[in-house]
Amino acid sequence: MQTRLPVLNDLFGRFHNYLRISVTEKCNLRCQYCMPEEGIDLTANEKLLTTDEIIRVARIFVQQGVDKIRLTGGEPTVRRDIIDLVRGLDGLRPLGLRKIAMTTNGIALRRKLPLLREAGLDGLNISLDTRDPHKFEVFTRRRGCEQVLRTIDDAGKLGFDFVKVNVVVMRGQNDDEVPAFVEMTHDDSVDVRFIEYMPFDGNRWGKQKLVGYQELLDKLKPIYGDSIEQLPLEDNHTAKGYRIKGYRGQFGFITSMTKSFCSSCNRVRVLADGNLKVCLFGNTEVSLRDLLRAGASDADVVNTISQSIKRKKQAHAGLDILSHMPNRPMIKIGG
Repeated sequence: MQTRLPVLNDLFGRFHNYLRISVTEKCNLRCQYCMPEEGIDLTANEKLLTTDEIIRVARIFVQQGVDKIRLTGGEPTVRRDIIDLVRGLDGLRPLGLRKIAMTTNGIALRRKLPLLREAGLDGLNISLDTRDPHKFEVFTRRRGCEQVLRTIDDAGKLGFDFVKVNVVVMRGQNDDEVPAFVEMTHDDSVDVRFIEYMPFDGNRWGKQKLVGYQELLDKLKPIYGDSIEQLPLEDNHTAKGYRIKGYRGQFGFITSMTKSFCSSCNRVRVLADGNLKVCLFGNTEVSLRDLLRAGASDADVVNTISQSIKRKKQAHAGLDILSHMPNRPMIKIGG
C-alpha cells in the first residue's frame, strides 16, 4: 500500500493521491465549452514541459503518495511521443503508481489503442457530447462523430480497466440525448458520465445553459422507473453513480455546479506549461517548470508542492461567483 506522506495533505484533511497532467495545449477539435470560438494563443513549445520533465514531476509526486495519474490536454493523442510518455509513467509502478488513465476526444485514438494498452495505460475517458453527427459538428466545429463511436466500441474490447464516456450537458443542445446515452450501457460495460456545464474563460457560459443532475435524473425516472439503481459512492468520488437493472454498464452525474464534492477532493493538476494548479476553479498557480529549469533539487520541488497544497481552500466559490472569476480556458487547464 502506498505511503501517505504529509506533503500531499492539505489543512482540511484531504490527501491528494490523484495527479492530472496536461501534456499539450493543442487539440484537433474546437469544443465550444472548452475553447473560445476565436481559438487560443498557444504557449511556445520551449515553455512547455518536456517528456523528461513530465516524468520527473510525476516521479516526485508518486514518491510522495500519488497512485493515480491521468493524462489530459488539449488532446493527449496529438502529442507525438504519447506512447513513450505512457511507457515512462508505467516505469513508476515500483514506486507506488497503480493507475494510468487518459482523457481524450477519441478522434486520433483508435489506431493507437493497442499500443497505449501495451505501454501501460489502464483506463480511458472519451469525450462525446452528442451521438448525432450534425450536432457533433456544432459542438466541436469539426466532423468525427462516427469515428469516436467506433473508438469507444474498440476500446471496450481491449481489456482496459474502464472505459468512460464524458458528456457535457447543455440545455437546448444535447439534454434531449441523455436517455440515448444511458442506453449505451445496455450491452456494454461502459460508464457514461453526464457533466454539468462549467464556466471557464471564453466558453460563454450562462446559467440558463446549465442542466443540474437532479433535473436530468427526474427526466429519466418516467422512462426507467424503479429500474434505476443508485450505486454506493466511491471514495473521493466525483460522480454520483447509477445503473439500470439488467444493464451491463452504468451512468453517473458529475455535479460540480449544483452539488460540489470539494470535501472529498483528492486531485491536483500540472498544466502543460508546468504550472501547478491545486483547484480546478482556483486561479492561483505556481510554476514547477521554472523550478526545474533553475536547477532545483527534488526536495525544493517537494517543498513547493507542499506549500501550494497547504494553501488550497476548503471549497471553491459558489455558482454566481465562479461565473465571474477569471480562470484559464478549459483547454489550457486540462480536462
